[in-house]
Amino acid sequence: MSDIKTNLSRRSMLATSGAAMLAASPALAAASHVNGMPQEGPDTPKLTMYVSSDPTESELKKVKQIGVNIVDMPDMPPPPWTVDWFRKRQDILAAQGLKLGIVMVPWFKNGAMEPEFLKVVHGLPGRDDMINKLKDSIVAAGKVGLPVVEYDFFPHRANEGYKEVFTGRGGSGLLTFDYERMRNLPPIPSEGAVSYEKVWENLTHFLKELVPVAEKAGVRLCVHPNDPPPHISRGNGQVLHTLKDWKRLIETVNSPSNGLTFDCGVTRELGEDPVEVARYFASRDRINHCHFRNVKLTKPNEKYVEVWNDEGDDDMFAVMKELIKNKYTRLIMPEHPRSMENDKGQKNGGYTGWVYNVGYARAMMQAALLDLRKS
Repeated sequence: MSDIKTNLSRRSMLATSGAAMLAASPALAAASHVNGMPQEGPDTPKLTMYVSSDPTESELKKVKQIGVNIVDMPDMPPPPWTVDWFRKRQDILAAQGLKLGIVMVPWFKNGAMEPEFLKVVHGLPGRDDMINKLKDSIVAAGKVGLPVVEYDFFPHRANEGYKEVFTGRGGSGLLTFDYERMRNLPPIPSEGAVSYEKVWENLTHFLKELVPVAEKAGVRLCVHPNDPPPHISRGNGQVLHTLKDWKRLIETVNSPSNGLTFDCGVTRELGEDPVEVARYFASRDRINHCHFRNVKLTKPNEKYVEVWNDEGDDDMFAVMKELIKNKYTRLIMPEHPRSMENDKGQKNGGYTGWVYNVGYARAMMQAALLDLRKS
């Protein structure tokens, strides 16, 4: 009987609002104004890491041991997702002292665009079937207290422009992007091609259908901007490859449930100042998720290198301070770890790289909180 009560109690807690969920864990209880090193709390951002949608105990322990308390599931199964599906994962996470904070709609998987989602981007017959499945999934997410659902809206991901090179410090791996590697590649027959204007039309339809559902469910949606961000990718127009596009997104349907994944690396890839961009969107409460990484830029939208977070063009400390000054309290993903000797064979980073990125991001956050505590 006590086991049943414990399970019901836990599930009741997990079904509270998204904001309460992020603040409820004792591990996050320390507020930023106490003495000593500031800790994550209700008034601070929270670091997150990816975990699989069927995580092992070992995987979760590795995350918990480096101080991450809220996780991101990017490899979700196709919608619709159900309350039972979410609760089973929440119970697995809770056993290791973790919570689920965000999931990713699977638009791109195993190196290719998902055909059913391409119908949504291209506006093809059958798109509303997928949109209805997403509506049901958002309702389920709201019922279990999941605060954020992330998605992409690109007709093709420009992976052909990437190349990993082992020219970083000590022979570590850096990820380069050069549009010249793919500039003249034709559309992929199974994907086809669609214009910038048509994708915007379809994105507008998508937002008008889903954002009201998300509002009612207490869920925030966030779209990850095009990354890589060339204007044209295999004949397809990319609708989120400029700051003007990002602003247009939040104006298309004006709601906190229609937000952005603010990626300070992508912001620099566009040739924009991440501090100013963070201020613009955070002051409007339209950053619903944050990716925290650094690049060295050669040519906006077309040529750059993803580098160690401590050596790129972005002032990562200033970015973190700007987020906190504007009361951003949702998740920060210190993503894209560099490949290291200790993780040979793991493409574009491994656990050692993640440990570095999480430690670096936590140091930036604690330093920013200490700095702002003095003001």
